[in-house]
Amino acid sequence: MGWGNVSFLGKLWRGGAQKFDFDSGGASYVVELTKRNPVVSLTKQGAATGHLRVNLHWQMRTSDLHERGGQGRGGLLRHPGKLFKPEIVQAQGPAVVNVDLDLACLYELKDGTRGVVQPLGNFLGDLNGPPFVKLSGDDRFGSGSGETLYINLDHRDEIKRLLIFVYIYDGTPAFDRTHAVVTLYPSSGPRVDVKLDERAPQARSCAVFTLENTKDELMVRREVKYVYGFQAELDRLYGWGLQWGRGYKSKV
Repeated sequence: MGWGNVSFLGKLWRGGAQKFDFDSGGASYVVELTKRNPVVSLTKQGAATGHLRVNLHWQMRTSDLHERGGQGRGGLLRHPGKLFKPEIVQAQGPAVVNVDLDLACLYELKDGTRGVVQPLGNFLGDLNGPPFVKLSGDDRFGSGSGETLYINLDHRDEIKRLLIFVYIYDGTPAFDRTHAVVTLYPSSGPRVDVKLDERAPQARSCAVFTLENTKDELMVRREVKYVYGFQAELDRLYGWGLQWGRGYKSKV
């Protein structure tokens, strides 16, 4: 099939993120899964049907790129305020972000079928047939739309468990600098955010969340577990039991 530190400044930057709470008037809101609150029930949210959209999106701070841009300490000395207000730039191309984040999914169906949906090997899945998970495409450069997986929850009774994960196919390990966020957009109810914001500067893969069908309830659980290898290491961690070989992407 193919396997294919958050700094002080980073903590300040994330600490300023706006939070959205439930609005009984029907306005949109966000559920953020954290270490303290790692689980949400899609069934109880009334969101266990239709297509669940899972989006991977990432950004980088210009302060992470000063060395490449020839700015560095001199720029901070001339503009010390930037130390506490880092400019946010969109990750638009390989000249900005020398990293290729891939969104992928390990699946296990109720009939015992197991496999992977990922860009490597062109295992893009199927939305209306097994595994009821489909990858929309491979975004290599962190464009505004990011990468998206679709999960057909109308077939939830055929799904046992899913593990959504992100791995760095190419480039320098940089989870601590990309500020990646995986967002779930159910057919109804709040969206769900999982931030990959823990320090793991050398990690190449991260288990983001699991979706399990237990006792007729669809549960999403935050994982955010980093590993230093690729899919085979995540497989061992979660007991999937697949056979893996080295995989490559076709060149753009």
